[in-house]
Amino acid sequence: MGCQMNSADSERMAGQLEAMGMAKVEDPSKANVVIYNTCSIRDHAEQKVYSYIGPQADRKRNGENVALIVAGCVAQQEGEKLLRRVPELDMVMGPQYANRIGDLLEDVVNGNQVVATEAAPMMEDSTRPRRESEVTAWVNVIYGCNERCTYCVVPTTRGVEQSRPKESIRKEMEELGRKGYREVTLLGQNIDAWGRDMEPKQRFSELLEEAATVEQVERIRFVTSHPRYMSLSVVETVAKHAKLCKCFHIPFQSGDDEVLRRMGRGHTIEQYLKIVKRIRELCPDAAITADCIVGFPGETEEQFENSLRLMEEVKFDVVNTAAYSPRPNTPAATWDNQIPEEVKSVRLQKINELGKQHAYERSQRYLGRVMDVLVEERNVKRPSQVKGRIEQGRPVYIEGNIDELKGKIVPVEIIEIGAYYLVGKQAGEAR
Repeated sequence: MGCQMNSADSERMAGQLEAMGMAKVEDPSKANVVIYNTCSIRDHAEQKVYSYIGPQADRKRNGENVALIVAGCVAQQEGEKLLRRVPELDMVMGPQYANRIGDLLEDVVNGNQVVATEAAPMMEDSTRPRRESEVTAWVNVIYGCNERCTYCVVPTTRGVEQSRPKESIRKEMEELGRKGYREVTLLGQNIDAWGRDMEPKQRFSELLEEAATVEQVERIRFVTSHPRYMSLSVVETVAKHAKLCKCFHIPFQSGDDEVLRRMGRGHTIEQYLKIVKRIRELCPDAAITADCIVGFPGETEEQFENSLRLMEEVKFDVVNTAAYSPRPNTPAATWDNQIPEEVKSVRLQKINELGKQHAYERSQRYLGRVMDVLVEERNVKRPSQVKGRIEQGRPVYIEGNIDELKGKIVPVEIIEIGAYYLVGKQAGEAR
């Protein structure tokens, strides 16, 4: 459940469990250890956790041998309250313990109920993640977040920023390359903050320069950028290296400076557009994607319209949108100027319609072009097709044999477009 950081944490936990001799089962009702790695960014994601736990708690009450674990951000946020609400739980652990689940499980086996939510330094893995893909992989470069956006629980649940050493990141990338992975995504809640907690301080653009020299990996992506900290040197570094994908994910959250101030974002629309301008100058074919919240407390109709105006000016390739959801232990949740749900719903529909229109316009530039597509998997809806992505991140579907094309980069002529996908035909030899 949740963001890319959660996906990476899940892979790391699965790798440790496999190193302990455990094997994944597809049917949760047959598992001896059930872990819910949770997200608390929105309320509905949090409520899902309790609905999933119910059947497993019933198994335990019926005497079955099953260890129940809630990990991730809801676990960090709720702590012991989770145990009071669901006493059948054996362990509640925050994301900073993803590398230590094996040690914590020993306490559970010894009959203890474990709550691991106190602050702890991240450790380098001695085991390897169980990767969900054989083609692309996540690589964490920085954990935590030092920002204090007034709507966000991440700093509370994921702790302070802790950058991984450049040498460790390179080593993990090289190992992935040797195993045949073609693409790596560098991960951080606020990736531009990488290196600022080091002595001497380092810059994220320097890490990108290092990553670009890893010969075994052919494509490198990164998320998530923060416009307050994103340096123009990052754009310049991406423009300079072919293997750094021309795809930038930079949340703007609101198109209004006053709303941004109350959100605690620490940047203005002028600063944001300065970054966009530099991307368009140096990487004119790049994709720019973003996140936006509608219905933030006190947001007027005019302030919402400013978000739409920003979208019209930038023409994003994708905008991930959400109606504001009050989160525990955040300042904005306590304010008395909350926006009615029906107003949020109308604004969300309006911004989604505009986002889809712009996404379709952005897709049009690919029609008739031959693009390199990294094939990742079979199209489950049409098994005769395979699915991959171009450098800019758009999914592409082509007719092909997954056994022959998986992990290959295929020249594809784009013959059909949608707002969020492309369809093509193979136009050259796969490599």
